[in-house]
Amino acid sequence: MYTSPVDDILFTLKHIAGLEGDASVDADIVDAVIAEAGRFCDATIAPAAARGDKEGSRLSNGEVRSPTGWPEIYRAWAAAGWNGLAAPVEIGGQGLPHRLQIAAMEIWNGGSMAFALAPMLTAGAAEALATHGSDSLKARFLPKMVSGEWTGTMNLTEPHAGSDLATLRTRAERRDDGTYRIFGQKIYITWGEHDFTDNIVHLVLARLADAPEGTRGISLFLVPKFLLNEDGSLGARNDLFCHSIEEKLGIHASPTCTMIYGDGRFGAEAGAVGYLIGEENRGLACMFTMMNNARLAVGAQGVAMAEAATQAALAYARERRQGKAPGAATASPIIDHPDIARTLLTMKALTQGARAITYLCAEAVDRAHQAGAHADETRTSETGASETGASETGASETGASTSGASQSAHTEAGKRHWQDRAALLTPIAKSFPTDVGVEVASLGIQVHGGMGFVEETGAARLLRDARIAPIYEGTNGIQAIDLVTRKLPLGDGAHVRGLIAELQATIDALPTDVDAPWGTTASRLGAAVGTLSEATTWLLSELAAGRPATALAGATAYQRLFGLVLSGLLLAKGAASDAEDGRQAQRVALARFFAENLLGETAFLADAILHGADSLAAARIALN
Repeated sequence: MYTSPVDDILFTLKHIAGLEGDASVDADIVDAVIAEAGRFCDATIAPAAARGDKEGSRLSNGEVRSPTGWPEIYRAWAAAGWNGLAAPVEIGGQGLPHRLQIAAMEIWNGGSMAFALAPMLTAGAAEALATHGSDSLKARFLPKMVSGEWTGTMNLTEPHAGSDLATLRTRAERRDDGTYRIFGQKIYITWGEHDFTDNIVHLVLARLADAPEGTRGISLFLVPKFLLNEDGSLGARNDLFCHSIEEKLGIHASPTCTMIYGDGRFGAEAGAVGYLIGEENRGLACMFTMMNNARLAVGAQGVAMAEAATQAALAYARERRQGKAPGAATASPIIDHPDIARTLLTMKALTQGARAITYLCAEAVDRAHQAGAHADETRTSETGASETGASETGASETGASTSGASQSAHTEAGKRHWQDRAALLTPIAKSFPTDVGVEVASLGIQVHGGMGFVEETGAARLLRDARIAPIYEGTNGIQAIDLVTRKLPLGDGAHVRGLIAELQATIDALPTDVDAPWGTTASRLGAAVGTLSEATTWLLSELAAGRPATALAGATAYQRLFGLVLSGLLLAKGAASDAEDGRQAQRVALARFFAENLLGETAFLADAILHGADSLAAARIALN
């Protein structure tokens, strides 16, 4: 049975993701939130996971019925205030750092990934609406989305389009009252229909008849399951319904719906009533607010699956006796066999490295928001000073070292820095943890042996559930394209080079005595960072020379390389921290294991990046 890893999560938040000493949140609140999230999950969500997987969600007459007891669990979860953890206070949220929300999402997903998908999408939809919606839309829909009384979805994919949104066919028609009518079909809509809440708020991408071609002609619409009366109460059923739900490899309790909009089933006039979010033909930019939120949350799903698989494998390996370990006289717990110990350590190291990357990305999101808030405050202060007649010249004459204008520039620069850092880390924080989730869940089955291949142990469910995460929210291949072609060139490559320099500074502070518990950790990390730097420079040069195909040939390998290097560095950073919890020896040992056993892969990845493009191009003939 999964137990929320509260101590590991708190350690990563405080000593790797910067919450220790962060003045924006009280340390006691951090401890209380994560501890209570763990208690709720362990008592309610995790025990329902196996039942949810076995029963699944069922569709009958256009209505989805979730597994026994799941609606009650969701309503208790929402009533406890978990849905608005990081939402701004002014819209009914608690205003806590995004890092806490991501940590809580890891906990919910560890209990049941199928359950956690519903609130994950709602949080993203609420953020998109809060960022881009009109005041009227926000007033009518946002409070109940933030509270969790209503859920939200993301409607992008269509049968013919997949990830190619430029070819979507769902259409929107204007009406004289300012609303739109939506017509079309969307597929793979997670929790598109269910019995958790009495309304569902769909965010739907559609195209107007006079829109430009391609992604420049996409608009975003809010399309509720039920329309609202003037007083905000539920009104008529909107013209949309769930046509079918997919029979899937995993996450059986989560209904993956085919949604039909505007076929005339409901209402006097065919067409689902939709409300424009943002501007016409600018919908993809609005939806990316939700997609970026979801990509980081999906990374947390990968961490959660890896954590759950590691816990299950460790418990089994301690109990299962088979064979004699070296030096043993009788049958040994399989954890005593070197190969099983290596496997378990690999699982644990990858899991903790993936968690650190995910929380590091969430820290960048938090710091960008903080810097933006400071910039807004500074601008407000400058406006007030100007209105009262204060002058920059006067400030200079009294010996002030910086003017308000330069302070504003500094905070704007800080905002841009952290936005770029979040942008750079997001594809890695989505891809590496989700790949790790699958890898570790598979290793967990191996530890269980034959018992892992049957459903009784639950190890198979974790692998089945984990497998979707590398596909969600832009496949990991698409994340690699984004990383190499869009994120590496930020500031002409200055930002990624700055991050690499920060990684080297971390290494420079590590012990270098190879006879100490750290072994060759520092030198191996240094070599790996050098490899990352070389690969980065080469990719940037290929892009600059107009050879994107050769750069993209190594994109997935580069993404993996970056994830491994970050994992090793962050594990070492945590092990070198001053946390006084009596576990430093274990952390040093795990960081050393990672450096001396797993980092070697980076050299092979770099070789594929630097030298694999020609063979890839030549080998295409083998696909004919």
